[in-house]
Amino acid sequence: MLKLMGLGILSGVFFSATFVLNEAMSAAGGHWLWSASLRYGFVIIFLTLFLLIRSGVSYLREMTRLLLDYKSFWIITGTIGFGFFYLFLCYSADHTPGWIISATWQFTLVAALIIFGLLGKSSHPLVWVFAIVIFSGVVLVNLSHLHTMTSDQLIYGAVPVLIAAFCYPLGNQILWEAKYGTHKRIPHIKSRLLNDVFAKIWLLSVGTLPLWLILIAVVQPQQPSVGQLTSTAIVALLSGVIATGLFIMARNKAANTTEIAAVDATQAFEILFVIIGGYVLLDSELPNVVSSVGVLLIVIGLGLFMKYQKLEPKPKIPTDKMI
Repeated sequence: MLKLMGLGILSGVFFSATFVLNEAMSAAGGHWLWSASLRYGFVIIFLTLFLLIRSGVSYLREMTRLLLDYKSFWIITGTIGFGFFYLFLCYSADHTPGWIISATWQFTLVAALIIFGLLGKSSHPLVWVFAIVIFSGVVLVNLSHLHTMTSDQLIYGAVPVLIAAFCYPLGNQILWEAKYGTHKRIPHIKSRLLNDVFAKIWLLSVGTLPLWLILIAVVQPQQPSVGQLTSTAIVALLSGVIATGLFIMARNKAANTTEIAAVDATQAFEILFVIIGGYVLLDSELPNVVSSVGVLLIVIGLGLFMKYQKLEPKPKIPTDKMI
């Protein structure tokens, strides 16, 4: 499991660019909808070029056939796991600092455990204890700033992040179930493409396109600036391609709910990276004492996952089929 958590932590380094650059784009007046939609537009472009060079035109044709064969699956899963997740994160960046968003985002671990239960999967009782430690840290981080936040900032800043915290693990778990055929209501997609993390990111990203087209037509945001285009391209590469690739790779190598939850928990390290990046690049405020205790609890929760990494027996899924 340590290797999986190492991949998760490394992905957190690249994911942290999302929170810092989204805060910067918001401060510069960039519209949240362009920050969200352009990221996936660039991801599709980058991955199409990469996969074309790496695997050729025939591979792209195979991906397109799989997309069309299960178009409803990719649109629904992509919209939930990629579209809604990032839409709400970008929207919240207009209302609260990036490091607070990053801290609140750690609620995703608790959300993942709830999703496991809804999908009929059980988790070791200690996993819930570790999750509660992390959640307590999230609560402290937000409580420490209640006196400086208006009700609008709380509703439009924190609530969207909590919604995103459910969307991301739900989308990823649906994909995991589809790969291994472990849920009767989710189609079992038997394709070698699900062994390629970049093919899966491409398929999910293309699945978000209907969402962005509808929202752009309804919201009609002002045109993005050159700076926003550049920033979203950087976010797309660092977070959308590299970080997401590492994270999905680690998550899909996980063979039981404890290992999946442990990989999800590694995202707690994002807080440290976002605090440092925000302070150095944006002159953002540093956490106060209560917030620091909250951040410490989040990191401790992750440490507990690492210490008790053998809570569940080794899985039933053949390791040679994992990605």
